[in-house]
Amino acid sequence: MELKVPSMACSACSDTITKAIKTIDPNAVVQADPKTKLVNVETEKPETEIREAIASAGYPVT
Repeated sequence: MELKVPSMACSACSDTITKAIKTIDPNAVVQADPKTKLVNVETEKPETEIREAIASAGYPVT
């Protein structure tokens, strides 16, 4: 899935988002790009859980 995270500004932001996703799915493959503001996630978890994990880390998904 591909999610847009407008508040992701730097590599530290992408690290935080990656850690938040891996908390709920340790096997997830996460690519977060602060330049494009896109997060690509390969996971078995439903999109709603991934969105909630990112939002709870302080990065609302649009």
